[in-house]
Amino acid sequence: MSESPVSGAGEMTVAAAFAGMRRVVPVVFRAGCPDCRGRFELAASALRLAIGATSRTTFYSFTCPQCGAAVRKPAGERIVELLTGGGVRTLRLHSTV
Repeated sequence: MSESPVSGAGEMTVAAAFAGMRRVVPVVFRAGCPDCRGRFELAASALRLAIGATSRTTFYSFTCPQCGAAVRKPAGERIVELLTGGGVRTLRLHSTV
């Protein structure tokens, strides 16, 4: 990385521009499989969150990395906060009334 000033930024160097940045650590979530009773950590990309109109229609899902079972679990407000904050892809379900 060069220490030369960034074009159009006055006297700021590349090193100075990136000095306040921290290394990004991937978010992982602990999960368990009700079928095989396995316990493991999953990356945000391995989970899906579906937000419905009620608590009954709000859930997260993943595929168990140990037995391959499709797992679906209810997601309360706190779980929704943690998953969305951790970058889990979210689908909003619309009711058809």
